[in-house]
Amino acid sequence: MKIFFDTEFTGLHKNTTLISIGIVTEYGHEFYAEFNDYDKTQVDEWIRENVINKLLFEDNKFGHISGDVCIENKFQMKGSIDLVEEFMTKWFNRFGQIEVWSDCLSYDWVLFCDIFGHAFNIPKNIYYIPFDICTLFKAKNVDPDISREKFSELRHCEEKHNALFDAKVIKACYDKLVKMQA
Repeated sequence: MKIFFDTEFTGLHKNTTLISIGIVTEYGHEFYAEFNDYDKTQVDEWIRENVINKLLFEDNKFGHISGDVCIENKFQMKGSIDLVEEFMTKWFNRFGQIEVWSDCLSYDWVLFCDIFGHAFNIPKNIYYIPFDICTLFKAKNVDPDISREKFSELRHCEEKHNALFDAKVIKACYDKLVKMQA
């Protein structure tokens, strides 16, 4: 099974911390988590305006969990990286082998692995090699710098930089790309 994910984080530098993660499966199951332990001192005006303002939970709702991770198709939570790892692992355990896709995934994949401590600790059913739709765009002769929202034809593009919305855009781009002739 394929999953499509995106993260939001505190900046493009080596000490960045996760703010949120959104995951959508090829069948439409969703996992969304906001982290309450990201480094708030790294948040600049751009991050505040474009990422923090698009989070789903308010600051006073730390630890809120919506739905049952084992049965719900749409799971949302806010908590520490350890709590997110616990629930994300349970969510992944519902599925068989998982192939991971993201967009410009250099930071996303490292931060994804950090949720589990490091790459050797990711759940065993997750294939250790991630795939990047940037490469798929290039292979399909589409400019990899194209607007993902425009290409995907999804509405509500004002939600860009919400990790769950961005994961949905990645999935929509993937679905459209694989239908194209090379």
